[in-house]
Amino acid sequence: MSGPLDGIVVLDMSRVLAGPWAGQLLADLGARVIKIEHPERGDDTRGWGPPWLAEADQVEKVAAYYLCANRGKQSLAVDIATEEGQALIRRLAEGADILLENFKVGGLARYGLDYASLKAINPRLIGCSITGFGQDGPYAHRAGYDFMIQAMGGLMSLGGEPDGLPMKTGVAITDVMTGLYASVGVLAALQERARTGEGRHVDVALLDVQVATLANQALNTLVSGENPERHGNAHPNIVPYQAFACADGHLVLTVGNDAQFARFAKLLGHPEWAENPAYASNAARVGNRHVLVQMIQAILMTRDRDEWLAELETRGIPAGPINTLTEVFDDPQVQHRKLHRTLKRGELDVPQVANPLRFDGESATSDVAPPRIGQDSDSILIEMGLTQDDIQRLRRAGVVR
Repeated sequence: MSGPLDGIVVLDMSRVLAGPWAGQLLADLGARVIKIEHPERGDDTRGWGPPWLAEADQVEKVAAYYLCANRGKQSLAVDIATEEGQALIRRLAEGADILLENFKVGGLARYGLDYASLKAINPRLIGCSITGFGQDGPYAHRAGYDFMIQAMGGLMSLGGEPDGLPMKTGVAITDVMTGLYASVGVLAALQERARTGEGRHVDVALLDVQVATLANQALNTLVSGENPERHGNAHPNIVPYQAFACADGHLVLTVGNDAQFARFAKLLGHPEWAENPAYASNAARVGNRHVLVQMIQAILMTRDRDEWLAELETRGIPAGPINTLTEVFDDPQVQHRKLHRTLKRGELDVPQVANPLRFDGESATSDVAPPRIGQDSDSILIEMGLTQDDIQRLRRAGVVR
């Protein structure tokens, strides 16, 4: 499937989530992404199960985790610890536009495959290095994983109930955000290269991304000089903006301005709240949240969740149910937007979640399923000029799979 990046070649030497997420986004946008994998292990996440998706003959099974971040790619299984494997990567780099990698700082240099070495071969090459802590600084040598970065970068200190443990998010959100920032960086470098003809190195660190995406909470701290309190499912700067219990379940209420609050107060049978100086403005409501939230909670407990949601919708007051993931994919809006996709890999149906970007109404989602280990090795090597005898020799030596 063609797209805005049609004709761009990406050499994806990343594993796990942040780098592969960036590579998948570039593939969805039309780039040709060649995923370099170890001939035996492949990407680490291939084994991060259960759950598994298995071929009918059970020859290969792959973890659902791997399937979330590798759509649209080709897989070349090559051992870069061998001289012949390194030579193959250099040849690929000659014709590549972008290199994605998430090795530890200096990890690729020992193979002569670091960005500086590859740019000497191809000055137009754009490199993107994704690490836990960046290419310099006292922590640069450390490995970084999403969970520990959420902790070190302050995100966990914001999550959880006030009297409970700090909590991580249920998705590796720092990895995902890092993948998105990496994509933005290489796309900017592509635009610059169109003017200068020169590639550029993009340095993206999980810790940097985590700190940068603290957003309003970071500024709350920098402006006030105080650490934010944990509010559980409530918002530090907006009230009422949190989860509430109803008679038979829970809903989330997100009242974003004073006009919405006035309509909400009227729905609850207390229009006078909107005129009360203690609640009339958002700043006042934040200051008196403990009293106001208790009053709201008592009223919401008198009716079922869906009854309240229908009333809130009618009055234009933003609110929604707390869905399980199966409920998410059964939601009529999610179904209308076709966010659940199924891609074919031979006879195997591979479930996917669509790319949320749309161009002229068309989803930017690759129709190529995540590949098996080395699925495209032969075709890529032949395209590079190797003969079948060459490939068989490399296979026997364990250089490729």
